Amino acid sequence: MNVRKLFIILSFVIPALIVFVAASYPGILWAFVIVLPITVLGYSDIFQKKQTIKKNFPLIGQFRYLLEKIRPEIMQYFVETDTEGRPINRVFRSIIYQRAKKVNDTTPFGTQMDVYNAGYEWMDHSMFAYKAEQLDRHPRVLVGGGQCKKPYSSSLLNISAMSYGSLSKNAVMALNKGAKLDNFAHNTGEGGISPYHLKHGGDLIWQIGTAYFGCRDMNGNFDPEKFREKATLDNVKMIEIKVSQGAKPGHGGILPASKNTPEIAAIRGVEPFTEVHSPPSHSAFSSPKELMSFIKELRELSEGKPVGFKLCIGRKEEFVDICKAMIDTGVRPDFITIDGGVGGTGAAPVEFSNSLGMPLRDGLAFAFDILTGYDLKKDIKLIASGKIFTGFHIARAMALGADLVNSARGMMLAIGCIQALQCNNNTCPVGVATQKKSLIKGLDVEDKSKRVSNFHHGTLHSFIELVAAAGICAPEELSRAHINRRVSMNTVMTYSEIFPSIKSGSLLKNDLLEQCEIPEAK
Repeated sequence: MNVRKLFIILSFVIPALIVFVAASYPGILWAFVIVLPITVLGYSDIFQKKQTIKKNFPLIGQFRYLLEKIRPEIMQYFVETDTEGRPINRVFRSIIYQRAKKVNDTTPFGTQMDVYNAGYEWMDHSMFAYKAEQLDRHPRVLVGGGQCKKPYSSSLLNISAMSYGSLSKNAVMALNKGAKLDNFAHNTGEGGISPYHLKHGGDLIWQIGTAYFGCRDMNGNFDPEKFREKATLDNVKMIEIKVSQGAKPGHGGILPASKNTPEIAAIRGVEPFTEVHSPPSHSAFSSPKELMSFIKELRELSEGKPVGFKLCIGRKEEFVDICKAMIDTGVRPDFITIDGGVGGTGAAPVEFSNSLGMPLRDGLAFAFDILTGYDLKKDIKLIASGKIFTGFHIARAMALGADLVNSARGMMLAIGCIQALQCNNNTCPVGVATQKKSLIKGLDVEDKSKRVSNFHHGTLHSFIELVAAAGICAPEELSRAHINRRVSMNTVMTYSEIFPSIKSGSLLKNDLLEQCEIPEAK
């Protein structure tokens, strides 16, 4: 007799038996309260048609779906090793938590990394290392070229783009107050500037996405006057045009209807309780030269503040065309943010997250080389964004050409994110990526803002210690030759070998030869 037939027989026998016993012994009526719901659940399993497992194995089949639901938690807490977790392993999560809480962040008994496994990376140190105290402990980078009237002195590590709507108001306030405490910048994300970005006075990088939230007209197009009104706020230090993001390049942002509250809808200029999809591309420009014109317009409207754009590298020739447009028009962005294909997001189609967009290191090296080849890098700062958690991650990005870096998930972990992977369901248990008031109230702004500040301070401190250990006295002296990568058991290559550099202005000569139809000399 199979399980299904046995259950059907018992589902008739047990209630009848309980009724008989209850009539004879009224004192055990409580048993009926327990068994009846189980019986009803079993009947519902038998007669439902959507899930075969539950229909063929009533009640028992429920355990399959229960285990599947809690599988991420089981994997994270009981199965994965410290170095295997995805998307961020336990080693990195722990170091972020420790630095945020300002507790011991050292490690005992040696590294857990397999140093002979392909992919292991390390940095060269020097016999003649400096003391960290001999270096500038709080280095800053001036962002703003010759066409910028109000350059911004930026920290090397800032908060990457995360919108209010994707994050809760308490999370936004904690991030912004943390940025204020340790003097670094907070990118608003494409969701616009909310009152929570302004409350604590932290420096802002205002991101303008394809939907122009906060500066759009009734038809969703760019509105210059609305832009001017916010861009001239004292808190706004830089303007970033979001061309694409690493987690879903070519797709546009997604705000689930459950997160689109009336307040958020008012800030963005959309209908509340509707799922909001940002367009995949901008309506304000449709060519590299038009992008340069838009940059020039935003710089004028913001009264000379630094203006740049963010993208995940896709078709290489399009980035080359942008560089050529800079030369043709004479317009230079003040900065370019390179986002990696492994970037995080609250919600994205799986195919876009897994299989679209160039990873950060490849994209960053390519962008730096092309800008250098066209002799443009001297005017433009490069910002790296994508899985920046430690001082080594900063050093690696800067060795590839970045002038500064942004971190999103690192900052989320600093304010209490536990990587529950609930960002797209509005059920974040720690109140970071949700709009449910019952969950948001658990996130204490005062406490978490200090943790953001601590994480920023501790991570930059570790970076400066690495720079000092390498025997160089300034972060900008880092080069690709400082970083090593094991590509096989007995082969090690430096980043200068993996990503060969290019001579400044060399691409200008090649373009000139092509235009004149003269073959390049060998």
